[in-house]
Amino acid sequence: MEGADRERTEAGFKVRTPVDEARRILEDAVAGVTEHDADVPCGTETVDVDRADGRTLAAPVTSARDVPHYRRAAMDGYALRAADTFGASDRSPEVVRIVDAPDGNGDEHAVAGRIEPGTAARVHTGSALPDGADAVVMIEHVTELESAGELEVEDAVAEGENVAPVGEDIEAGQPLYDAGHRLRPSDLGLLRSAGYGRVEVVERPTVGVVPTGEELVAGDPGPGEVIETNGLTVSRLAQRWGARATYRDIVTDDHESLRVAIQRDLTKDVIVTTGGSSVGQRDLLPEVIDDLGDVLVHGVGLKPGHPVCLGIVQDTPVLALPGYPVACIVNAVQFLRPTIRWLEGTTPDPHPTTRATLERKIPSEPGTRTFARVRLEERDGGDDDADDPPSAAIPTRASGSGVLSSVALADGWVVVDDDREGIPAGETVSVELWEHNA
Repeated sequence: MEGADRERTEAGFKVRTPVDEARRILEDAVAGVTEHDADVPCGTETVDVDRADGRTLAAPVTSARDVPHYRRAAMDGYALRAADTFGASDRSPEVVRIVDAPDGNGDEHAVAGRIEPGTAARVHTGSALPDGADAVVMIEHVTELESAGELEVEDAVAEGENVAPVGEDIEAGQPLYDAGHRLRPSDLGLLRSAGYGRVEVVERPTVGVVPTGEELVAGDPGPGEVIETNGLTVSRLAQRWGARATYRDIVTDDHESLRVAIQRDLTKDVIVTTGGSSVGQRDLLPEVIDDLGDVLVHGVGLKPGHPVCLGIVQDTPVLALPGYPVACIVNAVQFLRPTIRWLEGTTPDPHPTTRATLERKIPSEPGTRTFARVRLEERDGGDDDADDPPSAAIPTRASGSGVLSSVALADGWVVVDDDREGIPAGETVSVELWEHNA
């Protein structure tokens, strides 16, 4: 029986679909089942701006008002007419009368009375400019004559000097963001300034995460049992990537149980299973997906994690990820993350990267894209030059897709492209910090 199983395993993956091709097939399938509303497949909703961090805009946004919506002082000083300062210097100051001088107890942003020729009013940074004023002289360039209620201006200012005009930051009607923009905390402040209390966003895609395997347990494991971690990890990754994930109970390796579990979550935008995706006797998910719908890809040129199965069941993408933890995570990043973006009507942003010198050789097979986990260490003698980066990339483990600590304790991974047979030690590499962004 062992020989038959080995033959079946080898036969199942004689041909492995390249990663880019597998992703394209999946993207086409997602587009096909959402083409009735390709711009925003998941629908839209309106949310308060202060709850919109990380959400994707469903429509373009233009400013509803000028920012600032009034002329304001850009410096602490005195608002006046620029013409009244013509020729002023420290040796020959111009004298103007102070009006509406604050007593120290008033509102520093209050608008002073109208500025007539020969008068000035104290203003603070951000204060509304009084009517009649067209400039602000800095507080450092005046001398107050308190007893006379007058001001000596020791520096000439031009019209508009030290004044922020209406719409200096944003003009009413100015385009701010395109549909598909993922909102950041700084964006929320800009939206509120531009007159938005609520904003229309794409609904979060829903993901059903189903861990499978008769050996899995939620609590303390006995002999031959394994604590379930894949479903937990994938569900939390899905949430970080902007989805609403439902983390299901463990489903055993039984055809009917797996069938029921998938059918239960067909109301979700995407279903993800973990385990049971290869070609062994207990790897039933590809067969179940094929019975219920269509298998698009089974076996990908990716390491770790080639036994992934991608399918469609009743217009719902189903991603059957491998049971080894590292292989599961790699496939989730490569297939689930972009699927969530496609369902939102957007494309995934590239991961942030850093340059480093590879400490040890990374082996790889031609035709297979390898994701080698590495940790980063500062090294002596390096600098910020791209040819001599200050960090060293140290592979945490050359192989072993079941060693979760090798990815959990890594800083990122180095991707060895399909057409390379490994990367030699000493080469400058790009390290993907995949867990550092959504």
